[in-house]
Amino acid sequence: QVQLVESGGGLVQAGGSLRLSCASSRSIFTFNNMGWYRQAPGNQRDLVAAIISGGSINYAESAKGRFTISRDNAKNTVYLQMNSLKPDDTAVYFCRIRVGWTDYWGQGTQVTVSS
Repeated sequence: QVQLVESGGGLVQAGGSLRLSCASSRSIFTFNNMGWYRQAPGNQRDLVAAIISGGSINYAESAKGRFTISRDNAKNTVYLQMNSLKPDDTAVYFCRIRVGWTDYWGQGTQVTVSS
């Protein structure tokens, strides 16, 4: 079992920045598939950014050049740095870590970007 706790969401004006954190209850040193997703009201949950096997990083087109995913193995934490935020970025953001064949999800953190 892995428990994930997201934090760092909030209300920010357009053009601002936020850094989301996803703290894992277990060491993430050996985990090689993790990511951030978001879900706006009435929409499906979509990938924002992911670190996959081999250390490759994928970003959604909407996130490229503005968001950065990173990990700190010593702190068992995955981050999402979000810059130049837009109202369209408003959503609940979730982190996911895959362990073996199982995906673990956090409870989500709300990000609201005002215009």
